Formats: sequence, C-alpha cells, structure tokens
Amino acid sequence: MRRTDNTVSDMPDIACGPAPMVAGKLDWVGMNEIEMPVRIEDDKGGLIQSSALVTAYVNLTDPDVRGIHMSRLYLHLDQGFGARPLNPATLRQLLRSFLDSHEGLSDRALIRVDFDFVTRRPALASDNEGWRRYPVSMIGVLEDNEFSLEMGLEILYSSTCPCSAALARQLIQEQFDADFAGSEQVDVEKIREWLGSESGVRATPHAQRSAAEMRVRLTPTFQMFPIVELIDEIENALKTPVQATVKREDEKAFAELNGSNLMFCEDAGRRIQTALNTDERILDFWVRCTHYESLHPHNAVSVVTKGVEGGYVAGAGAPVRLELSRTK
Repeated sequence: MRRTDNTVSDMPDIACGPAPMVAGKLDWVGMNEIEMPVRIEDDKGGLIQSSALVTAYVNLTDPDVRGIHMSRLYLHLDQGFGARPLNPATLRQLLRSFLDSHEGLSDRALIRVDFDFVTRRPALASDNEGWRRYPVSMIGVLEDNEFSLEMGLEILYSSTCPCSAALARQLIQEQFDADFAGSEQVDVEKIREWLGSESGVRATPHAQRSAAEMRVRLTPTFQMFPIVELIDEIENALKTPVQATVKREDEKAFAELNGSNLMFCEDAGRRIQTALNTDERILDFWVRCTHYESLHPHNAVSVVTKGVEGGYVAGAGAPVRLELSRTK
C-alpha cells in the first residue's frame, strides 16, 4: 500500500542542501539514453513515430551548488515530445524550459535525440520499393539565447576497389590471350560467348558494404529537419547506396553502378565533401567514410571536415565542435 504520510515539503532535497565537499563548475550535467517515443515529420507532411534515446544536459555554473534538478529535465522532455513532433522549434522550446527551470544554476543546455528514421526507397530498375532504416541524431544547444542545430546521419553504400578492378581486367586479358593464342582472326560471336562464360571472367574485383557517418551543423531557420533531402543528396553523390527490394533487373543495374563508380574511401569522402560544400544550408560538417574491407581484416577510413574556424575537428573518434567543448 502506498504511504502518504509524508508531503513533498517534508522530504529532504539533498541537491539543494549543504555545499559540496569539493566545489567546482561543471560543463554538462544531466541524463543520457532516456527512453522516449518521438514523432518526426517526413517529407510528405506526415508523422513517423520512432523509439528514441535522448540526452538532456545543462551546465552547472555555481560551484557551491551540489546538483541540478534532473527530474525537471525529464518532465520537460516527456511533456514536450508528448505534445509536439520533433522539429527545430520543439528543441528550442525544450532547451528554453531547461534553462528557465534552472535559473541561477545554468546558462547552457543541450538535447540530443537518437532514433531510426524509416522510409520507403524505390528500386533501381523495377517498379518495386522497400523500407530502409537510417540512424539519425538531432542535437540542439541553447547558450546566451543563441540556438545551434546539428544533425547526424549514417548512410550505407557499396564500394568496389579501383585497384582490384584493374587487376581483374588484367587477368581477363591474360585469359583471353591464353584461350585465343594462335588465332589470327576471332569470330565476334565467339568472343561474345567467351565473355559471357565463367572461364572468360577469370576474376572479379572485391567490393564491400561501406558506411558514411556524418555530422552537419545546420542554419537554425529550418521548420523541419531535412532528413530525406540530406539522404538524397549523399546517396546521389555516392551513386551506390545499398538497396532494399532487388529483382534481377535491379541487381544488374546495381552491378553497372558499381562498375562505373569505383571508389577508394578517399574518393567517397571527396564526393560527400563536394556535395556538402555546395549546400548553403550546411554551415559545417564532419564526415567519416568506412569501407569494411572484404580483402583485409581491417577497415579503410577517410575523415573530412569543412575546415571552419572553431568548427568540427577531424579527430580519430566522434566529431568535436571546438566552441561546444570549451569551458566557461
């Protein structure tokens, strides 16, 4: 049976109690991996519901205060995402409520929402389409009434090694010389038949599933997040995104795309770099292309940033924004 003999005013509030034994300001305090459903607007004006993991932080500017009010952050998230879809305006309102509920304690707030965006994608050649899942992150920061907006996205694609393709062509040439040695003239139909045989195609280049992870800083004027637009932009730049529904005609088209878009990880990074550099909505970006090598037990990786002063740093791990990593 629930006890009701204590009122809230009777309960101890340790966070607002005596000063901590060791004083100090803290850059971020809060919670991460908060389980919460969110609704995301799609490119057709509808709403997609997804299960999300949310990070909610504020800084702690008073060195003599023991802690923040974490339950207030959770309740703001629960009420905000329950009433409104996830968009830039919702993030900004939630961040403002974080700071209003921590007046005198905090002057900077952060929300990160990680979820899977699921959408239908058309097949390459047939009239079919299928579901694709894209891991997405939305990050909003409010500091000194300045709102910054970031978006993370991962896109899978296929990469075929240019070096391996060149070696495969050489082996096919060598096999042709061996099979048709001594022939002064070769019938065209016989060559065509040879090219379509397993003995004619002596070697094939190695290819592998690859991933482009990116973080972009957006202009804070969006009404909704440009998820589908960014997916289209990157997949069009890479040319070889992985496919959902595949019939034989689709697989043939995919093989042709891979053959005409041979890529090292350096090539993939430069393709995305070019696409994002020409997008005026993107203020800064960090991109990591990982080719999960079928030849090696290790991966091939390239990292590129826009090179904005005070922006993303091309570190070995996750992207870092210099202005968000500073202490005040």
